Amino acid sequence: MKVRLSGLILALVLVPFTLLAADRPPEDLHLVGDHWTAWNPPTPPPDAQVHIIQRGDTLWDLAAKFNGNPYLWPQIWEKNQYILDAHWIYPGDPLIVGVEVAPVDQLSGPAGTDTGIPGEEQAPSEPIEGVETASQAAGEPIPWGAESDIYCSGYIGDMAETFPYIIVGSEYEQLGPDPTIVFQRQGLAGSYTRLKTARYNLTVGDIIYLDGGRTRGMSPGQVFTAIQAREPVFHPLTGQPMGRYYHYTGRVRVLSVQQDTAIAEIIQACDPVLVGEPLRLYQPEPVPLGRPTAMRPVNFPTPAEKLQSSPVIVFTQDKLVSLGEDHVIHIEGGEDRGFSAGDIFTVFRLNRDGLPPVVLGEVAILSVHQRTSLAKIIESRYPIFVGDRLEPK
Repeated sequence: MKVRLSGLILALVLVPFTLLAADRPPEDLHLVGDHWTAWNPPTPPPDAQVHIIQRGDTLWDLAAKFNGNPYLWPQIWEKNQYILDAHWIYPGDPLIVGVEVAPVDQLSGPAGTDTGIPGEEQAPSEPIEGVETASQAAGEPIPWGAESDIYCSGYIGDMAETFPYIIVGSEYEQLGPDPTIVFQRQGLAGSYTRLKTARYNLTVGDIIYLDGGRTRGMSPGQVFTAIQAREPVFHPLTGQPMGRYYHYTGRVRVLSVQQDTAIAEIIQACDPVLVGEPLRLYQPEPVPLGRPTAMRPVNFPTPAEKLQSSPVIVFTQDKLVSLGEDHVIHIEGGEDRGFSAGDIFTVFRLNRDGLPPVVLGEVAILSVHQRTSLAKIIESRYPIFVGDRLEPK
């Protein structure tokens, strides 16, 4: 019985601090209507397609159901900004998953219509009564992406970038049992590590400590982006190193400042925020707007020789192979090539010798960095791959 009781006590000590605490949901639950939630869901607009969250739902599964691709979960999150942490959604909350679509009364012209490209022969086409061309139908500008596309992605920077501040600890590091007291005396020294840490994966509302303070110019109210250094990036065609991918995991706000440290709160999380991640000052980036126009006609591709030196798609965050509409990508070229947020590029793939390049789709730049840019695929005819060529539209 003593062995069983001792094992039970050990389990009770370990479970709350090492397993459950890592996935603990927000604590400030309150009653909204007939269910409990941590958020404050607004009333959906009348034209919205709404899904009432059910037990077992995740944004990943709902994106697969409503958008046809689980990787598009940030689009649903963007439509429901009352959800402060995408890892926690609550049965009974309304979730906007789309907009009710009205009958289509305007169509784009066929591929063979006039493109205005001089010197090219084209098949004649009869005008379709009541149908406007893409340029005539262009209306108000639309956003080329969502805020989450920018703030939950990252950038390609130098291989060893330096950052002004680092997350050096969290409140949870002193909430677990002291291994020298609880375990060493029971002969368990070395069996567990960092047992004082009750939670490793930090999220919205968690309190953290920063290595900055008054002596280094930090002040209350400042907002920083938490960054995770990831794998090196190599040019897909030349194999030359381009830098390292730095992923945004969330944002933190400074609550108070001491002489050499500061206390902050995580206010937004795309992925678990970890102790040890560097910080840089948060810079708001508006989502660029644009008016959609007809894609380059498939029968008038850019000559292959002109694409030999064109920029290419160089990286995807999730190491995807087959890319399509709404996927976020990183492309070659940024400030060094004069690119700007909102620029549109046609995507090409070189064909075998003697045949013209294939028009694959279009991408729009969301955010520009020194040598690369963050972009989003806004239209695709076929799967797009890393290494495909780009030409400004």
